[in-house]
Amino acid sequence: MMTKRSLLCFFSIATSLAVFGATLRISNADTFRPVVRGRRGVVAGGHPLSVEAGMRILQHGGNAVDAGVATILAASVIEFSHFSFGGEVPILIKLQNSYVAVVEGMGTAPAKATREFFVNRARQAGAMTTATAPDSSATQRAASADVDMPSMPGAKSGMIPSTGPLAATVPAVLDACVTALDHFGTKSLAEVMQPAIELADGFPIDELRVQYIATRAPIFSQWPDAKRIFLPNGQVPKVGDVFVQADLARTLRAIVSAERRGARTSRHAGLMAARNYFYKGPVAKRIGDYMQTHGGLLATSDLAGWHAKLGLPAKGEYRGYEIYKTGFWAQGPMMIEVLNLLEGYDLKKMGQNSPEYIHTVTEALKLGFADRDRFYGDPDFVKVPTQQLLSKDYAAMRRSLIDQQKASLSQRPGDPTKMKPLLASAAQISYNAPPVPEIEKANDTTCVNVIDKNGNLFSATPSGAWLPAVVAGDTGVLMGQRLQSALTDPNSPNVVAPGKRPRITLTPTLVLKDGQPFMVLSTPGGDNQDQGLLQVMLNIIEFGMNPQEAVEAPRFDTQHYVSSFDNHEFLAGVLNVESRIPADVISKLNARGHKLKIQSAWGTGSSPTVIMYDAKSGVISGGADPRRGRYAVAW
Repeated sequence: MMTKRSLLCFFSIATSLAVFGATLRISNADTFRPVVRGRRGVVAGGHPLSVEAGMRILQHGGNAVDAGVATILAASVIEFSHFSFGGEVPILIKLQNSYVAVVEGMGTAPAKATREFFVNRARQAGAMTTATAPDSSATQRAASADVDMPSMPGAKSGMIPSTGPLAATVPAVLDACVTALDHFGTKSLAEVMQPAIELADGFPIDELRVQYIATRAPIFSQWPDAKRIFLPNGQVPKVGDVFVQADLARTLRAIVSAERRGARTSRHAGLMAARNYFYKGPVAKRIGDYMQTHGGLLATSDLAGWHAKLGLPAKGEYRGYEIYKTGFWAQGPMMIEVLNLLEGYDLKKMGQNSPEYIHTVTEALKLGFADRDRFYGDPDFVKVPTQQLLSKDYAAMRRSLIDQQKASLSQRPGDPTKMKPLLASAAQISYNAPPVPEIEKANDTTCVNVIDKNGNLFSATPSGAWLPAVVAGDTGVLMGQRLQSALTDPNSPNVVAPGKRPRITLTPTLVLKDGQPFMVLSTPGGDNQDQGLLQVMLNIIEFGMNPQEAVEAPRFDTQHYVSSFDNHEFLAGVLNVESRIPADVISKLNARGHKLKIQSAWGTGSSPTVIMYDAKSGVISGGADPRRGRYAVAW
């Protein structure tokens, strides 16, 4: 029987979602969806059932962290096209009267993941393929070499595979969630995991997930446990079928049982018992044994030796707003660099999405990406010139490289140590790696943002362990693919090494104004994440848009960087522009030398959610990008 509180929860969410899908005129602009507003909380994410999980926790007295963790865990069950329980999740948190904290939810490379391993693997693959006929297909070459096709992409060039057992890092989701709850939450893991368990018992599968299963089946079908789960009775599920993940449900329940046993001592002890059951107990052993016997590098000891750390954020300031990102083990600080560059221009006078605006922002992004590719890496392994990279003086020098009339076609990192605008010794990046088949490419990410009635802020970018993925036996846990973001270039700060985190693209964002909570935002989109978030933030700060207008406005993105995925391609000067941007603007960009690719009207890869907080009124406002099915619900 439903309680009064449960009924209120149900009708609030149902009403919000019904209104949310309507096409309304908001403010002076047409938007597909309205801004959602409330005073008790707003939850935003990538699926309505994920968002419902977070809202359920808010309505049962949880804070933004409790709700955010519940949303992540629910997403880890149902958003497996882009993220699942074996993946990773960086988190930014700001509670009332407290500091901004980073939960460093990125697992490390296995102890056996040496650069030499992947280089030798490439040599062996090269030797085997040269023995085949020149006109043989990739499939024939792989067969003659007795090598599994999904492990082949990148082998000859020394790249780390995009999918399969060799691409896995330590699963980070559970410990990141436990760490967030332990330090900043109020609920038990059992409470925030309950929606995820219910969804693992069965949920109505949607069109997107069915599409991913159908198109990725040729890859994951080689792994029997993945095939058993995602092709029940040997068939692709039909839209609306109740999709069950019984093994994962059993694993989640066992984790909760471990917490209950440990919680007899204290809440903290219960949370630690739950994480240890996964990382040092039966689940870790089953994962390690499976990976070791199925061609992977990950071992039980890798899980036992890892723990999600609490770290300090990178911090910047833009026109009086305090911008917080993760550390330099992810690409987030790049946004601060780019904002420092852009602070020297009157963007408002240029006009939103004018030729001058798009050109200036694009050229600033190119400089930020060049520094990312040249300097960013796991600070536990490399010395990153963090203060210099984020300084206003460094940005002022770098700004001199931007030609207002001509697009740059070179990669131009700076010299932050010597405080010079250009690094004289930097060589042009050039990769001649073979293309990765579409069905094996990185499948991206989701996003979770929450603000509660007290102005507590939570921003996360859950990702990894997407389909196609290896499933670790009867655990039901899909294994991640994030090791592909590391390089085998010995001169790169992002070179692969045992116990090292690959430099990732995941980039939650938290903004304060005069020390008060102002905004959280995050997005899927790979290397495009900070580009999309930057434009949404500028739409709000510079052009006064509400959160829904800001996420729906036409966007652009440069591909002038070393890709963090697949074959690590560098596409000099390429600029993607949505077709809603006027033809005369596109023509003027072309005249400046940008290599334009015109996308569909809503074709950019990023899809943010953003939540804003009015510190005076306590009103919380949320926007969700319709490009890729984002959702926001207010209470």
